[in-house]
Amino acid sequence: MPKSIVMATAATADLDPAPIPTSWILEGTPEATRKQFVRTDDRNSYIVAWDCTPGRFTWHYNEDETLVVLSGEAFITTEEGEERRLAPGDMAFFPAGTSAIWRVTRRIRKVAVVRHTVPLSLVFGLRVWNKILRVVGLTGGSPLMLNLIVDSAGML
Repeated sequence: MPKSIVMATAATADLDPAPIPTSWILEGTPEATRKQFVRTDDRNSYIVAWDCTPGRFTWHYNEDETLVVLSGEAFITTEEGEERRLAPGDMAFFPAGTSAIWRVTRRIRKVAVVRHTVPLSLVFGLRVWNKILRVVGLTGGSPLMLNLIVDSAGML
């Protein structure tokens, strides 16, 4: 099946309700919406647009999340107590297993790349497997180019 390129206008896309768990809400009545645009074939990562009205809540990250703010404003308080402002154009990374307090002051919209964490041993095994596939010419770049790199470096 051919792969297709996915493009979307996240700033104006219609999003679906995505309620914040009530036990996470600290102040106000923030209402969140979201839309998943794409998920990778390995089901390990996806891209989502998320929007939220003003309020204050704790967010617990079960997966790595990298985001870019499209509009609005929020103040994020880390587990160490540091507060940072996020506004349009700002980027943030939240590692899996962390929590942060979000204080949304103006309706915020973000685009996020969410990635399930994978044990390092599996990542290493996958890299070795992909390198083997490239060497035998089953995927990726030219095996001749890889051989030149291997010969000049003296290793695989």
